[in-house]
Amino acid sequence: MTPIDAERADLPGIAAIYNDAVRNTLAIWNETEVDLENRRAWWQGRLAQGYPVLVCRDAAGVAGYASFGDWRAFDGYRHTVEHSVYVRSNARGRGVARALLSALIVRARNAGKHVMVAAIESGNDASIHLHARAGFQMVGNMPQVGCKFGRWLDLTFMQLVLDTRADPAARA
Repeated sequence: MTPIDAERADLPGIAAIYNDAVRNTLAIWNETEVDLENRRAWWQGRLAQGYPVLVCRDAAGVAGYASFGDWRAFDGYRHTVEHSVYVRSNARGRGVARALLSALIVRARNAGKHVMVAAIESGNDASIHLHARAGFQMVGNMPQVGCKFGRWLDLTFMQLVLDTRADPAARA
């Protein structure tokens, strides 16, 4: 699968994947489903910031999507992004997440970012393994910082240093 930039026509598929994750997984710590307008505003917001929204498509439509955005809203964090990768339930295990994550890493490097952060529910072994294979290092664990489906959730932080520059003002 080859990730490409999402188009307006991909938004219903993106919303469907997001809402499935809300209903059925611990990947999104949100309990409220979104509508098409919400995903349109999110997509336009990412594009306005110069951040990618990528999709992989198959015969059934959007097989997965991914994006990154500011990690925190303070100037000192401007070289760090946090990303998300979501795959349609019946498209998992086919390399979609790996392709999307690899493409996001390239985009972040090309945008001059220095670190990419992943915040993963600690029991999500598949995501932790995916990130480790992509070179991410485990850098922290925060017990019981979230809740969903009537239980406390732990959060694992992983990060990938995207370049070796010593000076933040230098362009990679």
